Amino acid sequence: MKAIIDRFEDEIAVVEIEGRMRNIPRHELPTGAKEGDALIFEAGKWKVSLHNTEKIKKKMDDLAEKLWEN
Repeated sequence: MKAIIDRFEDEIAVVEIEGRMRNIPRHELPTGAKEGDALIFEAGKWKVSLHNTEKIKKKMDDLAEKLWEN
């Protein structure tokens, strides 16, 4: 299962999973996980996917750049 951290609300992480927003207790995420990180659920725990996080960041940067071009 893949997810993206949208935001934190106190001890809850609000994440997007398959287009739906879900709440996950913050303590279930890896230490240091932050907004915008891509997560993968493997072997019963959440892990930050650095590769997917970088892909998402590049996509967002490219979209922002296109907006500024016009």
